[in-house]
Amino acid sequence: MDINGKPEKENKKRALEYLETVGLKDFAERYPHELSGGMKQRVAIIRSIINDSKSLLMDESFSALDVQTKHKLQKQIYKICEEENKTIIFVTHDIDEAVFLSDEIVVLSRRPGTFKKIFKINLERPRDRDAQEFKDLVSEITQEIAALGDG
Repeated sequence: MDINGKPEKENKKRALEYLETVGLKDFAERYPHELSGGMKQRVAIIRSIINDSKSLLMDESFSALDVQTKHKLQKQIYKICEEENKTIIFVTHDIDEAVFLSDEIVVLSRRPGTFKKIFKINLERPRDRDAQEFKDLVSEITQEIAALGDG
């Protein structure tokens, strides 16, 4: 954050706000070796977001988290991105996560990675994982991916 050109006080305030958002404010003064794997993952996500990039690439960013923390953090990331008008490209194998967070899902083949299919996600936000429409879309994409194979 030293290179973003903002005053240290402003950077610290913003960092503490994000730490509170992801439930880590009480750990602000801890060293990395004192944090769990999930906590380190949340800090890494905050580091990515806080530097004011208009776009981010996140590769399996939630994979090390338990389901409850993962779902909570996905909601928080979505909210932050909406408020700050950020674009995120998520790389994930989790179809539920992709449907929850995405406007488009691009299914890639195995090596070499080529576009196999693009799904436009037109579900209303915020997304409800318990809604039948959400479940139907997850099922449809799962079936489509299985049918595509790697041929």
